[in-house]
Parts: sequence; structure tokens; C-alpha cells
Amino acid sequence: MNIHEYQAKKILSRYGVTIPRGKIAYTPNEAKNAALHVSLRGPWMLKAQIQSGAREKGHFIEEKAGKGGGIRLIHRRRDIVAEAEKMLGSTLQTLQTGPKGKTVGRIYVEAFAKVRAKFYAGLVIDRVTPALTLLVCKLDERQDIMATAVNRPDKILRLKLDLERGARKTQIEEVRRYLDLPERSFHFLREFIKGMYKAFIDYDATMIEINPAGVTRRGRIVALDAKMSFDNNALYRHPDIALLQDEYESEEREIKAAKFGFQYRDFDDGSIGCIVNGDGIALTAMDLIRRNGLDTSCFLNVKGGVDKDKIAAGIKIIMTNPKVEGILINILGGFLRCNLLAEGIVAAASEVGLNVPLVVRFEGINKDEAKDILHNAKLPIIVAYDMEDSIDKLVRAVKESY
Repeated sequence: MNIHEYQAKKILSRYGVTIPRGKIAYTPNEAKNAALHVSLRGPWMLKAQIQSGAREKGHFIEEKAGKGGGIRLIHRRRDIVAEAEKMLGSTLQTLQTGPKGKTVGRIYVEAFAKVRAKFYAGLVIDRVTPALTLLVCKLDERQDIMATAVNRPDKILRLKLDLERGARKTQIEEVRRYLDLPERSFHFLREFIKGMYKAFIDYDATMIEINPAGVTRRGRIVALDAKMSFDNNALYRHPDIALLQDEYESEEREIKAAKFGFQYRDFDDGSIGCIVNGDGIALTAMDLIRRNGLDTSCFLNVKGGVDKDKIAAGIKIIMTNPKVEGILINILGGFLRCNLLAEGIVAAASEVGLNVPLVVRFEGINKDEAKDILHNAKLPIIVAYDMEDSIDKLVRAVKESY
């Protein structure tokens, strides 16, 4: 689950991370009042609150929004209302939103913070190591963090943090030297990294990204932007965070799937819909599909305890997606019994109709019973024996249907 910048900053500020004064606004007049609240003289930053990176380099689809991006520097108080009117209700398109863009429904009005240098800081879980990893990278006007990660990954400092203690003193000093910060910045840098780490652990985060962080003339560290993502499986421990979810940021199918406890993901390209019951099996299936010349358009993760009706509702989400030209159901039955899934498949296919190839692979509890259910349903469903067999049969069936 993701939250907006202003929400992430509020959380981080509780842990000692310095942020510029800011206030959220939903109307142009609220933006004007918010500006006066955070800084009487300005300048001010107007920041579109959509869950996407690269907002500053994005552009609005509507002409009325002008040529400016999703983050705008305002010097004169009288321009605040006019710029807010341009941004609110307009569709911001960035590299991460795709061509559809996202509608801006709120603006974060923030006091402009003057800094002498900027850097990227992120906390992520390295699942290969595995370890909680601090990422730090110097930033300049010519190359941002995305370009650096692709073209010069060696320029990113990576430090594995202790899960119980966070960053060691020697690691903080290593970051200070890497960023060429003065010695007086050590204390501020320590508090900054400590705050990120504590917020990450306390809230079961999966990522914290501050892009950019700024260094003031006096060596203080300021979070100029912030992004946080949380483990959906741990939200029951954080009802205050669950309330921050913005359904307008989610696709309709994601919202429907979440109501049944499922996870749905949509991709810009691809023609194959995958239904799985685990992240690992999802990634494996997607890799095999890609190797065979096709790509995944969406996937539904139905892990956990469910009943026939929930399964049927989830499968209909995939079946009614117009981008899907073939469906792969790949299930390892443990908590999810194969016969319940089979009954859900039959119920969904009978209601919606089956006009694209559907390949099913079961393995686990009640596998044979599930196969009998599909066979007796007399539906055009292809049953496979293993992962590779299911991909081969699906690719062949999709290509024959063209």
C-alpha cells in the first residue's frame, strides 16, 4: 500500500526527520490560505499529490493547466490561486503513470526550502541478501536517481543495516564522507537516517524513499520529498495507516480484488491474465510467459483462506478485463483447496462466458477432485500437468486463436 507525499512526511516528522512547513489544499482558496499559513513571504511550492514519481518532469494533458509540471515554484502570492486552479482537476502524466495519467485532486502547499546540495536516500528490503538496505546517491541537475540506477549503478552507495540497531556510527560516517558533507552534518545525518529506520521498522514498511533530501547552508538535512510503501499483510497492526489508503489512486479492479482479500496488479503491456496463490509462483509464471514471446497484462493473487464465491468473484475480475487474450491459473493447493478453486472457475465461466483460452494447473490438496469438477463441467478449459506444460499449452492456444 502506498500513501501520498504529505502523509509520508507527517509520519517521518514524528521520528525526527526535518521537513519544510506544509499544508494540504483541495481548492484554490484553500491553497492560498495554506500558503499564508506556511510562509508569509514565500516562495512556495505547489505539489500535485498523486502517487507517482517524476511529478516535476511530468506534464498535464489539459491545455488549461499550462506547460508547467506537477511541482511548481511560486514567487508571488497573487499567483497561488491561478496556479492551483490550473493544477486541480487536471490530469498529470508522468513516466510512472503511463499515458492515462492521474487526476490531481489535492495540492500540497509547502514553504520553499533553500539548500546547497541534494541527495537521494532510500530504505528497502533486499530480498536476495536478505537485509534492510540503505541506498544513498548524490544528485545533480543533469542526472536523476532513475538514470543513475540504470546507467551508473556503481554510483549508488549501498549499506546493509542491522535489523535491531539500524545504522552503525561507522556507516553514518561513511555516508557523510560519500556525500562530501561537513563534519557538523554528522549529527543531523544520524538523526535523519535513524528517523527513516525507526519509521520503517515501526510501521512494517517495504520502502521509504526521500528524493530528494536537501542539505542547508548550516548542514541540516531536510526531506524535500517523501514516499512510503507498506506491507499489506501487516496493515491489521496499523489501522491508522490503513485509513490513509486513497481509493482514487487504485484501479477499479484493484479495489474489487482488495474487498475479497486478493491482490490485483495491472500492467500497460501484455495479453495474458495470471491467477496465482503466491508471489513466487506469480514471478515464475510471468518470466516463463515472457520467454515464450508473450507478456502479462495483469495478475490476481488469491493466497489465503477463501470460499467458492470469493474465488468466482476474483476470477471474474480477470475474465472481464478487455486486454486479456488468454488466462493462466496456476495454483499450489495448501490453505487454498484445489476443489474450491475449480468450483469457482466453473461458476465464473458459466456466468461471464469463456471467450479466451483458459489453462489450469493444480497441484496440492484435492487436486484430482478439482480436475474431475472441471471435466464434468463440459467447458473449454485446458488442464496442464506442471508449470512448463501450462505455459506451452497457453501460448499455443492463444496463438491459434489469433
